[in-house]
Amino acid sequence: MQTTQVLTLEDARKIAAAAEAEALSNHWAVSIAICDAGGHALWLQRLDGANLMSASVAPEKARACVLGGKPSKAYEDMVNKGRTAALKMPITPMEGGEPIYADGRVIGAVGVSGVQSSQDAQIARAGIAALGEGYLYGDGQS
Repeated sequence: MQTTQVLTLEDARKIAAAAEAEALSNHWAVSIAICDAGGHALWLQRLDGANLMSASVAPEKARACVLGGKPSKAYEDMVNKGRTAALKMPITPMEGGEPIYADGRVIGAVGVSGVQSSQDAQIARAGIAALGEGYLYGDGQS
């Protein structure tokens, strides 16, 4: 048996608050989604002014991260480099999702949608950083 950490509602609140602060400091209207290691929703919020579709896209970006164990940008890059078969995968291949790693394992993810994809990812990483030392994003090696 292996022991693994799990995200709590308090963790989700901390991530969401930091992600929201990053978005608001840049005047970006986005949706922020946080999921657990199974891709199940822990948190979803749509900031005032965020487009309606962002509330559907953000959770799917997060889910892509936990299913594949890497940032959602990795899948977007596959498609952009011509590997169109990646479009058949059961994920949303768009930058803006970041997995959350603890002890080398994906324990959840943050997905953001509403502005440019690189800005969505910036917001997601700011949220994860609020968890403090020992929690990584990206490929889990950073």
